[in-house]
Amino acid sequence: MTFVDLLMLGFSEAMTPTNLGFCLLGALLGTLIGVLPGIGPTATIAVLLPITFFLPPLAGIIMLAGIYYGAQYGGSTTAILVNLPGEASAVVTTLDGYKMAQQGRAGAALAVAALGSFFAGTVATLAIAIAGPTLSGFALKFGPAEYVSLMVFGLLAATILASGPVLKAIGMILIGLLLGMVGTDRATGDDRLTFGAIELFDGIDFIVIAIGLFGFAEIIGNLERTGSEGVKLAPLTRLWPTREDFRNSWGAVLRGTGLGTLLGLLPGGGATLASFSAYSMEKKLSRHPEKFGTGVVEGVAAPEAANNAAAQSSFIPLLTLGIPSNNMMAMMLSAFMIHGITPGPTILNTQPEIFWGLVASMWIGNLLLVVINLPLIGIWVKLLTVPYRLLYPAILLFCCIGVYSMNNRVFDVALAAGFGLLGYIFHKARCEPGPLLLGFVLGPLLEANLRRTLLITQGDPSIFVERPISLAMLIATVVLLALMMLPSFRTTRKEAFKEEEV
Repeated sequence: MTFVDLLMLGFSEAMTPTNLGFCLLGALLGTLIGVLPGIGPTATIAVLLPITFFLPPLAGIIMLAGIYYGAQYGGSTTAILVNLPGEASAVVTTLDGYKMAQQGRAGAALAVAALGSFFAGTVATLAIAIAGPTLSGFALKFGPAEYVSLMVFGLLAATILASGPVLKAIGMILIGLLLGMVGTDRATGDDRLTFGAIELFDGIDFIVIAIGLFGFAEIIGNLERTGSEGVKLAPLTRLWPTREDFRNSWGAVLRGTGLGTLLGLLPGGGATLASFSAYSMEKKLSRHPEKFGTGVVEGVAAPEAANNAAAQSSFIPLLTLGIPSNNMMAMMLSAFMIHGITPGPTILNTQPEIFWGLVASMWIGNLLLVVINLPLIGIWVKLLTVPYRLLYPAILLFCCIGVYSMNNRVFDVALAAGFGLLGYIFHKARCEPGPLLLGFVLGPLLEANLRRTLLITQGDPSIFVERPISLAMLIATVVLLALMMLPSFRTTRKEAFKEEEV
């Protein structure tokens, strides 16, 4: 089949009434949780994962993907109008977006954010369509040794791109790897780290950890903060930028799209890192850097384009290699596995309708989001008047239902609550839970491929340096480790995350 034929196959799958309906639902839910502060896409997807079990595979995946990239759109609305970022990646948008709103240019800021996001989403979707078949062909050359080296490199890279100290990120990954070992060893049949609990013989369910760390912990953290009552809404003006706004923003959109697409590919990269990096780059390249933070349109265009591009390009390593690049993609990997789908190089040949249907739905979803966001801004902002004390019990209930429905066990709910408390402690200790989730997901895959490699070679580890791709990955890992030791690198990294930590 030609490239055009495959795209047509994708659109024929995505345009079915069922898939189109769930694409719209995902876009709406994504916008909603993006608008409401304290309810991120990670927690939402964790809660909805069990529900997708009852949906057709492609419909469930389309909905979850729509929630992820839809949240990037919604987060900018409140960031601009209320100076309240609904999503972490929208924090940097408040710097210039809210200043523009105060100057009576809220409509221009919202339109630039929406159009820039649509352009970035379109480019990232095209990147998936082009890179998917190419990388999948390359990935077919991967054996167990290559996958081991790639996962070691990915886990190490994730520690660098995670905010906070590197040692804490490494510690979180090690905890994740340890949790991934809980249960019965498939090779020997021995129990590991179960402490005699029968409920742990099959291991810890991904949903339990995800909802605990990102659902329960988020609720506990948000209860410490004041609610959103009494927000001051900036005046909403005409929803169309001026010629000068277009002239000043198009370059920022292009640069943000390129940077976001690249950062989405990297292990540990994602929408939040992309938005901060794009803003920082735009400020350094600008002829008037002193104006940033006073209401320049480039300060809205660049991060909004970057976070959407990164949100969608992060699907590329998952779909082509079967390896999640961040915690959100770990969620998506779990969604694939719930439906018995193994993402990776073979999916394009065995289940092309899944890959191309998802690609087509992303473009449709981005188009729907432009239509949803601009006309319905008034409705989204009114939701901010709902006190958080009324929202969190409903969120908590859905979290408990989601966990219980997986195995119909109260034990899982109690375990999720324990992880929620642990997640809150991690938050207080400035430890990012994302690397833990990556370690938990990749741990069993790493162990399985390591065992397979050593069985093939009868215990000889030299295969890792004899195979060219594996050797290249290991060299990259060593170089990365050497860079981490350099004081200049640590200083640069600390400065890069300074704004985000604030």
